[in-house]
Amino acid sequence: MNLTRNIAPTMSSRLIAELTGKRHDNVLRTCRDLRAAGVCPQIEETPYKHPANGETYTEYLLEKRDSLVLVARLSPEFTGAVVDRWLALEAAATSPAVPALPDFTNPVTAARAWADEVEKKQVLEHQLAAAAPALEFVDRYVDASGLLGFRQAAKVLKIKENTFREFLLEKGIAYRLGGELAPRAEHLNAGRFEVKAGVSKHNEHAFNSMRFTTKGLHWVAGEFAKHQLAAQLHHH
Repeated sequence: MNLTRNIAPTMSSRLIAELTGKRHDNVLRTCRDLRAAGVCPQIEETPYKHPANGETYTEYLLEKRDSLVLVARLSPEFTGAVVDRWLALEAAATSPAVPALPDFTNPVTAARAWADEVEKKQVLEHQLAAAAPALEFVDRYVDASGLLGFRQAAKVLKIKENTFREFLLEKGIAYRLGGELAPRAEHLNAGRFEVKAGVSKHNEHAFNSMRFTTKGLHWVAGEFAKHQLAAQLHHH
């Protein structure tokens, strides 16, 4: 007996019938055709005892290669569903600690899994509204390094300049100084901003320009995300 074949993960013809929306007897017939044609000579019929009625039926247990050949023959448009299921099987086999994906062929399980995700998201949003800057949002917003001016920061964070300016002023992060935005001392001291002195190209007046550090950009992204969530929750 070839033990390595027994150890290899398999997928039943019954599950393939469910994934492709085909009748199981048609799937069995195709399995036999593939075996007879020599395309999948190693697949063998296996007895299957039905848990509900105790009757014994026939099914095939197919390894990855043969299951993909079978699905390509049965239903090319469903090949992706079976490839995804194999990826999940292999992921579960290589990391047992990772929970297996829900059985999305079962509508009840799928609906429950979807509801769980929605609930998790809602809990996260409520926590985020009251929590310190959240990395989940920060990572989505931030892809910059170095010092950025106000306009560049607004562009990176994908916030309209007027909205961003109002937010910084309203939250007391910055204040107006001679027509320019300047960071409040506490945020400057916290390393979130630097102030660069410069000379205007137009009229040669000296000015101080507020610059966001990478740390400051991360922090502001989190604060703005919380601000948006708070506003959404307030409207709802």
